[in-house]
Amino acid sequence: MNPASLAVDIAGHALVLSSLRAAFDPALHCLFVADAHFGKDAVFRARGVPVPVGSTADNLMRLDILIATFEPATLVFLGDLLHAREAHAEETLDALHVWRARHAGLRIVLVEGNHDRHAGALPSTLRVDYVQEPWRIGPWALCHHPQTVQGAYALAGHLHPVYRVATRNDSVRVPCFRFGAQCGVLPAFGSFTGGARDDGRESDERVFVVAHDKVIEVPL
Repeated sequence: MNPASLAVDIAGHALVLSSLRAAFDPALHCLFVADAHFGKDAVFRARGVPVPVGSTADNLMRLDILIATFEPATLVFLGDLLHAREAHAEETLDALHVWRARHAGLRIVLVEGNHDRHAGALPSTLRVDYVQEPWRIGPWALCHHPQTVQGAYALAGHLHPVYRVATRNDSVRVPCFRFGAQCGVLPAFGSFTGGARDDGRESDERVFVVAHDKVIEVPL
C-alpha cells in the first residue's frame, strides 16, 4: 500500500490529508482519525449477521502505516473508536492490545462519540485518554459531532462524508474530507463503515476526495 498525502491550508493552519483517510498536523505532531468503529464486524456476527472477518486487522495495518509515515507524538480519535458493546469481543481487544504494545510511546486520546458511550470504556491497559468535545489543542477544537466553536476551527467526524463523482453513464460515491468556514469533517477511517453524506456542497466548502490512493481537491 502506497498512500499519498496532500498538504493544505485550513483556516490559516497547515494540515496534511492522507489517502488512508486521516489528517496530520505537522506543527503539533498530531494525527487525527475519525470513526474507526473497531469491532463492527464482531458486532454484526454477535447479532446473527454473517459478515467477513478482517476489518480490525485492516484498520490496524493502516494505522501502522500512518504512524510510520508521520511519526506522530499523539493520535486523536475523533469519536466512535468502538462500534458497540459487542466490540469488546476477545478477538478485537486482543488485536488492539498487540497493536498498542507496538506503539507504547504514543499518546492516544479519544474524543468520546455516541458509539463510544454505548460501547462502554476500553480496558485501562490500552492507555487511552478519554476527553469530551470540544477538546482544544493548538488552533483546533476536536469534536465528534460537527459544530461551531468560538475562537477555534473545529475538526470532527460522525457524518462519514462521501462525495458523488459522476460521468455521463455512471456514478460512484467516494470518501472525502469536507472543510467549511468554521468546521471540517474527516471521512470515516473504519474499513467497514460506508458513507452517509453526499448531498452536494456548501458554497464556502472545500471538498477533497480520496480516490485511487490519492487525495484530490474537487474544483469549485
